[in-house]
Amino acid sequence: MSVILNPYLNFRDTAREAMEFYKTVFGGELTLNTFGELMGGDQAGSVDPGDVDKIMHGQLDGDNGVTLMGSDVPKHMDPGGDIVNATSISLSGDDDAVLRGYWEKLSDGGEVQQPLVTAPWGDSFGMCADRYGVNWMVNISGSGPA
Repeated sequence: MSVILNPYLNFRDTAREAMEFYKTVFGGELTLNTFGELMGGDQAGSVDPGDVDKIMHGQLDGDNGVTLMGSDVPKHMDPGGDIVNATSISLSGDDDAVLRGYWEKLSDGGEVQQPLVTAPWGDSFGMCADRYGVNWMVNISGSGPA
């Protein structure tokens, strides 16, 4: 059982470039998936055509235990302005009980943006802002239906 705490950065149309840069800084293995790749198939109509090639999820598993995640902010979530200045803290792992406990405490008194439910990639995933406005994402590996 494990729990991992790592930053998840938001970009405006520069996630690919930024994540590739971070790979040069931290080394390791970089995985980039677009909205089109992850939301394709029977959900293709739910992706704005302008977002298809943007990064929905990038993960750098760098050297020395560094993990950094990032994505482009899709048009429907764009707060406006020139710079996306929002950060989310991502909790992930396979310890269902621990992660659900964190989710319950973080979302209590806050605002749930995405309930903790089964995501298209098969894990349980949820997003919330806690009572202090800090953005959190919880991903429970392969846990199935919430």
